[in-house]
Amino acid sequence: MPPACAGVGLRAPHYRDFLEHRPRAGWLEVHTENFLDRSGWDWHVLQELRRDYPVSLHGVGLGLGSARGFSEAHLERVRALVDSVEPMLVSEHLCWGAVQGRSLHDLLPLALDRTALDLLCERIGRVQDALKRQLLLENVSTYVRFRSDEMSEAEFMAELARRTGCGLLLDVNNLYVNQCNHGEDALAAIAALAPGTVGEIHLAGHLATPGAVVDHHGAQVAAPVWALYEAALRRFGRVPTLVEWDTDIPPLDVLLAEARKADDIAAGYPEHKAPGPAPGLYAAAADTGDAMAAVQEDFVRGLLDQSCQDEARSHFKEAPPNRFALYRGNMTVTWNKVLANAYPVIRQLVGDDFFAGLSRTYGVAYPTGDVDLNRFGAGFDGFLAAFQHAAPYPYLPDMARLEWTLHRSRYALDAAPVAVADLASFDPVQFEAARVTLHPACTLFASSRAAVTLWLAHQPGSGVEFPADMEHPEFALVTRARWKSELTPLAPAAHAALALLAQGQSFGEALDAAFALDEQFDVGAHLAQWLQLGVFGAIRADEGG
Repeated sequence: MPPACAGVGLRAPHYRDFLEHRPRAGWLEVHTENFLDRSGWDWHVLQELRRDYPVSLHGVGLGLGSARGFSEAHLERVRALVDSVEPMLVSEHLCWGAVQGRSLHDLLPLALDRTALDLLCERIGRVQDALKRQLLLENVSTYVRFRSDEMSEAEFMAELARRTGCGLLLDVNNLYVNQCNHGEDALAAIAALAPGTVGEIHLAGHLATPGAVVDHHGAQVAAPVWALYEAALRRFGRVPTLVEWDTDIPPLDVLLAEARKADDIAAGYPEHKAPGPAPGLYAAAADTGDAMAAVQEDFVRGLLDQSCQDEARSHFKEAPPNRFALYRGNMTVTWNKVLANAYPVIRQLVGDDFFAGLSRTYGVAYPTGDVDLNRFGAGFDGFLAAFQHAAPYPYLPDMARLEWTLHRSRYALDAAPVAVADLASFDPVQFEAARVTLHPACTLFASSRAAVTLWLAHQPGSGVEFPADMEHPEFALVTRARWKSELTPLAPAAHAALALLAQGQSFGEALDAAFALDEQFDVGAHLAQWLQLGVFGAIRADEGG
């Protein structure tokens, strides 16, 4: 059973604290989309910690309310992750996030009408059938409401729970944000939800701006939110509670202190069991028709093209004109943050302002239907090659290929690399005939320009000087021997040998290619280096010999 105490979100800055000290925390929440690859350092950390802490998977990408953008492929990846992690809770958001062929990577607001209710009931039923377990659904903070709304968000969620048997994740900070932004009554929202339907509560900090209150998860929980938390405890009892903190992440002690405060407040209330899945009353959704999809498509056009925002705003209830711009800002900030994480050297080369322009132009021009932000930016090299304003920097596409290779190496499948002991049974003749498979995290890189040296020159403490001449070919090897992606420059002969091995050729054929380029090629030294870097994932004797 889920613990009726406070947990915290597991975020990368706190990985080491948890791994080395196992601090006291009721449970840990992770964002589902950060672990879909089920490999690499993040996955290793989660696997280690789930032995000692209950874990919850909190999704941000299913977009259950997307009229024309729900992804069955994404649902299948979520199902596989749930089966692997066996979390105590699985949750998602009451929102939409995609139109056909394009994900916006945001929790966008739904029109709360009967058409949306029917669609959400069918989608939740489909998800619960796929996961073979109950889903918790979270209320979201919003900056606009729709003219077509037929009920409050709480009434909408109560009906979802009744018809589908889903549980509810009540974010009391979002209730407060919406109370401030729309004049809604947060206490009335709590009263509209039936006791026994709430399986989890979220607490977080917010930011008050001149235009709106923003749910930024970057501060301590505010006093009015603590008061709403007590009101929720009075109605729903003590259920698992999470303290969220996702921006300006503080030292772990600060976060754990917030969780202890939540526990102290909840201690005076009786523990209620999490809601069990009731028999589903959902049925296949009626055709959502064109109306719901048209509203969402207008919304997206307004986000991507400011000249089209009047069409989007025509669907909203009266709100300050800058409210819609908050969604556009979220989208562009997300694109810039994600691309800067994958392409840090390119950002240094072109500067922050130019890079921000590149990010927005790329996001608009290169739509992706994949909600996994770890894969956003896969076509950046092609974009740079075709982008006229990047033409003065012809080395940027190759740098993008190199940085993307390093980025994706982090998420490659885990495997035990071939070690020296694995070669012990091969005599020289057998070794020459042997063939290998490269490790999943190992990739060869080749450039007609000095992209490798330029990348190394941007690494702190590398001691590598900037290349005096960019117009000469370079080669490198990307590996992940100790969880961190590494770049190793290669001489042409070593690259030629590894390229043939990657194609399935024998060691003998690979070494012939190396000697053809370098008669002094040191087989022993290179083989020792490759084994140390974990280049090979498997080795096998020649089937014919």
